[in-house]
Amino acid sequence: MANKLWEKSVQVDKNIDNFTVGHDREMDIYLVKYDILGSMAHITMLESVGLLKKDELDVLLAEMKNIYVSAEKGEFVIEDGVEDVHSQVELMLTRKLGDVGKKIHSGRSRNDQVLLDLKLFTRAQIKDVVGDVTDLFKVLIRQSETYKHVLMPGYTHLQIAMPSSFGLWFGAYAESLVDDLFFMQAAFKMCNRNPLGSAAGYGSSFPLNRTMTTQLLGFDSMDYNVIYAQMGRGKMERNVAFAMATIAGTLSKLAFDVCMFNCQNFNFVKLPDNCTTGSSIMPQKKNPDVFELIRAKCNKLQSLPQQIMMISNNLPFGYSRDLQIIKEVFLPAFQELKDCLQMTTYILKEIKVNEHILDDDKYLPIFSVEEVNRLVLGGMPFRDAYKKVGLDIEAGHFSHNKTVHHVHEGSIGNLCNDKITDLMEQVSRGFNFQQMDEAEKKLLGR
Repeated sequence: MANKLWEKSVQVDKNIDNFTVGHDREMDIYLVKYDILGSMAHITMLESVGLLKKDELDVLLAEMKNIYVSAEKGEFVIEDGVEDVHSQVELMLTRKLGDVGKKIHSGRSRNDQVLLDLKLFTRAQIKDVVGDVTDLFKVLIRQSETYKHVLMPGYTHLQIAMPSSFGLWFGAYAESLVDDLFFMQAAFKMCNRNPLGSAAGYGSSFPLNRTMTTQLLGFDSMDYNVIYAQMGRGKMERNVAFAMATIAGTLSKLAFDVCMFNCQNFNFVKLPDNCTTGSSIMPQKKNPDVFELIRAKCNKLQSLPQQIMMISNNLPFGYSRDLQIIKEVFLPAFQELKDCLQMTTYILKEIKVNEHILDDDKYLPIFSVEEVNRLVLGGMPFRDAYKKVGLDIEAGHFSHNKTVHHVHEGSIGNLCNDKITDLMEQVSRGFNFQQMDEAEKKLLGR
């Protein structure tokens, strides 16, 4: 049997083969479980339309379940000389079951097969990311509530500006994650549509039942137009990458804050000693390397949509091999984002807050607006009050009792964390991961 599904009588030059295969074998390991799930749904449909016999379907499904278990255990290997995951699965089936293993490819192309694998992989990864974002969100809300009465300086232009609080600071990043998941939900809904049956982008003369495979795999719907299904490759990855980049942007900004607030000049927070690193020459150092790396990794992740865009931009309709390269930047990115989310959650659970920052009178000017407002409430025109307080600060006569009375929605005294939590629960429910989970378990007989 030829190791390549498409190989006929002429063997490709070895150098050409190595260049065109590239890192596909390495990247396809990410897709193994999803290739098997897609094939299980596909052959179940083939049997329903008379392209497989019932006994053939039964033995194929049983062996595919065995291969799936080996993939779960990390034992699946794409052998030397085998082009990709699709070829390896078919080769293993044919070795074990004979010619019946060759029948699984009827009515599909590697084009719609890899499209399907990518979508199944991506939606599973999105589920993991949403879980990790939710874990971080809960920690941020909990810390916001814990420190809601602890004031800290707010900044504009990196100049002390107005009173803030740790409740506001932690809560701000929590709410940012809610918006990030709204974006991710839109990307998930695009991803959760079935391309299988589009074949090479022009459908098939076999009487395929695309509705059946859509239901078997727990998709919300199918990509109906077969040309569009193929055009969706690169587009799906780009839009998911944009959603990942929004999460990475939140983490990067948070990481910058933590690095800055942890330094001795600010001394707003203290990282756990066992979560910092030292210096080979300076014995006093406790470096926030984790957050510096999170910042760098997340800044790199924010370039991912542009990388995908530049690979896929201006391609004509129909498949082009350029799209293969997207896998190399897209597939590993999920683990990098999940690592950053998990590390941030781990450390923020234990971060310590300086509850006496404002004891230092260098921060006294942040209460200037409070004093202006107090004078206005006493009847003085705003412009007069503003000028008076400004002159007092310049003359060194300004004083204030360092208390604030903010009560409107979202302010220091009314964080609205309950509303933000309700919003997060609303967006989380909108993903409907249960549908895809139940479909996959049913396929696997679990």
